[in-house]
Amino acid sequence: MVKPAIKNPLKHLRAADIRGIAQLATQATTGVTHIAEGVHQSVWNTLGVPGGKAPGQARGITGLVYQSIRRVTQLLGQGVDTLLDRLQPMLESAEDARPGTPEREAVLAALNGVMGDRLLQSNNPLATRMTLRYRGEALNWEFPLSMPQATGKVLLLIHGLCMNDLQWHAQHKGQVVDHGEALASSLGYTPVYLRYNSGLHTSQNGHQLSTMLEQLVSHWPVPIEDITVVAHSMGGLLTRSAFHYAKEEGLRWPAYLKNIVFLGTPHHGAPLERAGNWVDVILGSTPYTAPFAKLGHLRSAGITDLRYGHVLDVDWQGHDRFHRKPDSRQFLPLPEGVACYAVAATLAPKRGALADRLIGDGLVPLHSALGQHDDPQRSLVFAKTSQWIAYRTGHVALLSSPDVTRQMVQWLTPGRA
Repeated sequence: MVKPAIKNPLKHLRAADIRGIAQLATQATTGVTHIAEGVHQSVWNTLGVPGGKAPGQARGITGLVYQSIRRVTQLLGQGVDTLLDRLQPMLESAEDARPGTPEREAVLAALNGVMGDRLLQSNNPLATRMTLRYRGEALNWEFPLSMPQATGKVLLLIHGLCMNDLQWHAQHKGQVVDHGEALASSLGYTPVYLRYNSGLHTSQNGHQLSTMLEQLVSHWPVPIEDITVVAHSMGGLLTRSAFHYAKEEGLRWPAYLKNIVFLGTPHHGAPLERAGNWVDVILGSTPYTAPFAKLGHLRSAGITDLRYGHVLDVDWQGHDRFHRKPDSRQFLPLPEGVACYAVAATLAPKRGALADRLIGDGLVPLHSALGQHDDPQRSLVFAKTSQWIAYRTGHVALLSSPDVTRQMVQWLTPGRA
């Protein structure tokens, strides 16, 4: 019997990745120490033994031990980070021409979705920078790429939480499905893909995307006729946010935006994040479990925005995002003057009250994807002909569905919508 070759996962790593992983290891050790000290002090509290200066902090010899562990961990972490920082330029010189593998990019996208805000705050090299990408390369208007086949019809594809631009290239029953390439072939669009840190607040990404689209309008190699957006999941919230801030700032690019196709967008939130918020409440309800609530607080701002579908700064600024409270976001209607289409998915074979609310596509309820709300004044108004439901289809499967491609071609073909 021939033994299968052992795949080496290290081949996907770069020098900056090693440095980023080392930083995460330091932060994880420090975090676990905080949790252990919190549990330890909770036990002491029940025996009447006072704690340290801060809540959850031990005192005396016990406190000194935990403090020593944190200090040693931080010193070692700083030493390793300094060494890798010096070595990184030399190690990366041989990597400059090598693109990231799909496996590496998938792991980074997931990591950024889960804790991308923390990665950015700590200047971790694993944090993803927002870029517009054409044929796999980031657009840099100071050193523009050769784009001889660019047309005036720009198709912007925006991925969802924990995903990246490479995942628009998918497979269905052994056949390649790429919505961007299909729309380019059928309707003459030039696909441009957004890559972003999905762990940041949606509105933070919205501001940044708006700025980037203004630059695209200024530097696109041919006069732009129209911009069409195809957005999956969180990408739809990001699109609405960017449009709002662009109009508020009087930017030019919204005038070119003709169509938005939302694929499984949680316009009114997703139940899984609301369940996660309940876990925060439960863990924080007793002194013994309260220290473990810090684990739940690791999840990113992007994830907590999905509780109700936040798209604006005002939805989260000045609030404790882990505190349980009712939906108080500012209502934002669909972009005015733009043709908006909603594709929703359900794992069920047909519609029903239970399937619509509890099943949906496995992550997003049908009503949320269609913009419907129990309060009619908060519902997003999609025309009946601009709604389409994919049955027996999961959330991620929307990216690999030939039926979704056909529906988008029908909607976006002039005179056929």
